[in-house]
Amino acid sequence: MRLGIHLPQIGRKASPDGIKRAAMQAEAVGFADVWTSEHIITPAGAMYPPSPIFYDPVLALTWAAAFTTRVRLGTSVLVLPMRHPLPLAKELATLQNLSGGRLILGAGVGWLEAEFAALGVPFNERGRRTDEGIAMMKAVWSDDPVSFESRWIPAVIDNMRMMPKPQNPIPIWIGGTSDAALKRAGQHEGWHGSRATPEQAAPLVARLRAARPEPEFAISLRAAWDGKDEGALRERLQGFAAVGVSHVMVEPFDRELGDWLNSVERIAKAGAEFLE
Repeated sequence: MRLGIHLPQIGRKASPDGIKRAAMQAEAVGFADVWTSEHIITPAGAMYPPSPIFYDPVLALTWAAAFTTRVRLGTSVLVLPMRHPLPLAKELATLQNLSGGRLILGAGVGWLEAEFAALGVPFNERGRRTDEGIAMMKAVWSDDPVSFESRWIPAVIDNMRMMPKPQNPIPIWIGGTSDAALKRAGQHEGWHGSRATPEQAAPLVARLRAARPEPEFAISLRAAWDGKDEGALRERLQGFAAVGVSHVMVEPFDRELGDWLNSVERIAKAGAEFLE
């Protein structure tokens, strides 16, 4: 099992220097990858997400890539139907090439209806727009020239070109636990779930492995840590490995950068057997 860590790009701990320091720290202590999350705009006073401060996930990873050479760079997750696939495909291909091929596209359909309304995107079409958006991005990443017939996303793509192509394919890990999300994950390169115990993860892992037994298919979980018990965290990570999870990304709870960086060191100690 591989172990990754979230970057401090959310809330008052987020800053250019904090993201840089955390990315360099993650690489130095042996984490496999670093991750960012996405909200574009949020309702004032909402209980969740707890802060409106979200550095753009793709730009934050690009910044992290500039100060690292080995760690992979993941999104947990990009809400694909909120974005038009063409500029997003350009951004992701650029990051893939600037980073030397280190990108993992964690992708989901989203859940915050007010955010979709603010962006003018129909909330009830998000699943169909996700599937069509992925297909559109894969088309412009591979075909030259490219034509693509779009039904749900406004786009007329007829004998057109988008360059540069990604220097190698960008793996797509689908987030979510619904039947639709699990089925969608099986059509791509991995699954990226969230906040499950090893016991809760076990039947999901079994279901995914029944459809995609090859070890190259990633089964990933996002796990939060409150910083209280390193031993309990170690046992939880070992439990994930025992049920067949192949990757875990841990996000500390800390709100201040210094506390966050200290928690990352403690997570590295708890998960030392899974570091590179």
